[in-house]
Amino acid sequence: MRLSSLIKYLEDYAPSNYQEDYDNSGLIIGNVNQEIQGALVALDCTEAIVDEAITHGCNLIITHHPIVFKGLKRITGKTYVERVVLKAIKNNIALYAIHTNLDHVKNGVNGVICDRLGLQGTKVLSPKRGLMKKLVTFCPAALAPGVRGALFDAGAGSIGNYSDCSFNGEGTGTFKAAADTNPFVGEQGVQHHEQEVRIETVFLAQDERKVLLALFEHHPYEEVAYDVYPLENKLETVGAGMVGWLDEEMDGRDFLRLVKERMDTSVIRHTKLLPRRIKKVAVCGGSGSFLLKEAIAAGADAFVTADFKYHEFFDAEEKIVIADIGHFESEQFTSDLLIDIIQEKFPNFAIRLTEHNTNPINYFI
Repeated sequence: MRLSSLIKYLEDYAPSNYQEDYDNSGLIIGNVNQEIQGALVALDCTEAIVDEAITHGCNLIITHHPIVFKGLKRITGKTYVERVVLKAIKNNIALYAIHTNLDHVKNGVNGVICDRLGLQGTKVLSPKRGLMKKLVTFCPAALAPGVRGALFDAGAGSIGNYSDCSFNGEGTGTFKAAADTNPFVGEQGVQHHEQEVRIETVFLAQDERKVLLALFEHHPYEEVAYDVYPLENKLETVGAGMVGWLDEEMDGRDFLRLVKERMDTSVIRHTKLLPRRIKKVAVCGGSGSFLLKEAIAAGADAFVTADFKYHEFFDAEEKIVIADIGHFESEQFTSDLLIDIIQEKFPNFAIRLTEHNTNPINYFI
């Protein structure tokens, strides 16, 4: 299998434009046209992970965290990042990361946490903006159904659980065809009036090329009149963190025991337990302190995440219980998720889960 086929599938599942601006998800080392004999999946890419890939004949490593976050000015082997890059290139091993884009899809990192905690009625905690666009076009009234259908087939017109959504208004379009044209209606050199339908529909930004190709292929006019507008609407199914409900409310200690067991963590740093019972829970894999205000605003009784700093715990202000379970611990099941995603599409592809625990933090208990 070519690497490009696997990347396309992964980025259909978690589109690359869903990642944060600071992130570096995607192909970091390698050629999209190279043939992939096998893939090793891990949370992080370390020298031990590259050695493991070499041992098992895997020429692709898929990780959640990108090994390269910032630009490298030199590659001398002085740091572990440089050594990983050198070793991967030397052994023709491609490195691919799927980070905050996988965090931001509903069936991604946070979806796994929700499933493990048994949360119901889940939704994205902080939906992202700027991921949708609107298309406006005009065509003869009789041909509007065909144009609309082609746009819908290309992915336009989906709003939440509704599909084939559009707004249509009738009006009169005018144009004058030049001498070197072949107009679908009207005559060269004569201003023409045509009863047209204005079609408005929305689409995901990553589908723009596909939607416009469908428009150009099915629109009858030689010159297609259309506008594309960026939208600032929130996309409710994509964004940071998630929030949901426990089947049954429980007291703080029982909840922490549940989290400790289900998330396989030995230590939980938490704020003072509150007198009220816990029913609604917010989660965020990795560093989630930036979502504390959203968790409180959502009415969550507890917030399960990682990497809270000392002074940030005070920001809970006895409105919510913060349960910091550790960065690695909150994302450790991401590798299993990636294997499940890939095997569903490519059941015969040689993919294996790392045998290494890449958590750089150790606990003395």
